Amino acid sequence: MELLDRNSFQDDAGFAQLLDANDPLRHMRDAFFIPKIKGSSKEEIYLCGNSLGLQPKLASVYVKEELEKWHKLGVKGHFESDNPWMNYHEGLAKVSAELVGAKPSEVVCMNTLTANLHFLMVSFYQPTAQRHKILIEDHAFPSDHYAVESQIKFHGHNPAESMLLLKPREGEECLRTEDILKAIDEHADELALIMLPGVQYYTGQVFDMQQITDAAQHHGITVGFDLAHATGNIEMKLHDWGVDFAAWCTYKYVNSGPGAVAGCFVHEKHHDNPDMPRFVGWWGHDKATRFKMENTFVPIQSAEGWQLSNPPILSLAAIRGSLETFEQAGGISALRNKSKQLTAYLRFLLNNRLKEEVGIITPDEELSGCQLSLTIKTDKPGKSVFDAIEAEGVTCDWREPNVIRVAPVPLYNRFEEMVHFVDILEQAI
Repeated sequence: MELLDRNSFQDDAGFAQLLDANDPLRHMRDAFFIPKIKGSSKEEIYLCGNSLGLQPKLASVYVKEELEKWHKLGVKGHFESDNPWMNYHEGLAKVSAELVGAKPSEVVCMNTLTANLHFLMVSFYQPTAQRHKILIEDHAFPSDHYAVESQIKFHGHNPAESMLLLKPREGEECLRTEDILKAIDEHADELALIMLPGVQYYTGQVFDMQQITDAAQHHGITVGFDLAHATGNIEMKLHDWGVDFAAWCTYKYVNSGPGAVAGCFVHEKHHDNPDMPRFVGWWGHDKATRFKMENTFVPIQSAEGWQLSNPPILSLAAIRGSLETFEQAGGISALRNKSKQLTAYLRFLLNNRLKEEVGIITPDEELSGCQLSLTIKTDKPGKSVFDAIEAEGVTCDWREPNVIRVAPVPLYNRFEEMVHFVDILEQAI
């Protein structure tokens, strides 16, 4: 849809309905199951796609298809039917790659997010006596912090010395790109790895992955990203940027179900290095000789070479349903276009009505995705405001110490919902 000047926005349901009527993606909402308010036939205002995306209708179709295949074929399902289980994951590579700006050979769906970060750090964190530090943010998602800390300990180093924590400036919530680049330059001789988010989970800030990668690799530092809040949310070009590795979950903006199999990216420049350290399993072994059952590991020369075990097909089926839904919407570029408009309209409504009562810590314009992180500036506790809007049929989430995260998702959220959300928030405050 054509981006409107913010000065043309109007704060009323009629204007929002007009935006919805002119939205070329409005039909995509029908591709999802929308939860109902408890005890009612009315749909929720679901703004929690940054935590768990809604179920695409195709997901249940494809999961049922695989259950029926298992019912009818048993073990033969690995080799028979239109989508045999042996290579089922290969059919997910093309659209997964498009979501992160990669080649299909550079992505694979496997494991879970933190497991993938660990397996990738086995390959990409190779500390030396001089270069042993990992640069992460001070307010990293706890699982990332735990993973980095444990990898440092595993290699015999002290996290107090080997974890370099980036902090925002005094009185600020978000990291400035220039401060990240400065830290890279100042500590270049000590850094073995940089691992940062593509989108920060608490503030919703989009990191400048291209600049960070360029700065890191100028000094010969390996760089990887946690894309949990970026994949399916913003446009990326991991291959062109030269990022070494990345991992993401598929249950947030990729809408593949709770605890769904995750995704990972390994740049093709690392594919033909059989001597690269890695924890291996037979599903990463050369496909042509895998079933000879020999004990000499020959890695597949793609991201698949980091696989360990055959994946859970029922979860891959749900991912297939979601990825096909992305294709129906025209891909991430079309969705990002609507997302900018949808989030800008929500910002306008909040600033128009609640500027003194609600703060938005998420940066503006290109430094944000779907999510807006709100703080309550009145004497009323933020958690009580959150509880009040949930009671009125809004699903979003609360993050300690003081943020209500709301995420209008372009696949299924409407402009009119933004007006109703702000109505409910205003009443709660």
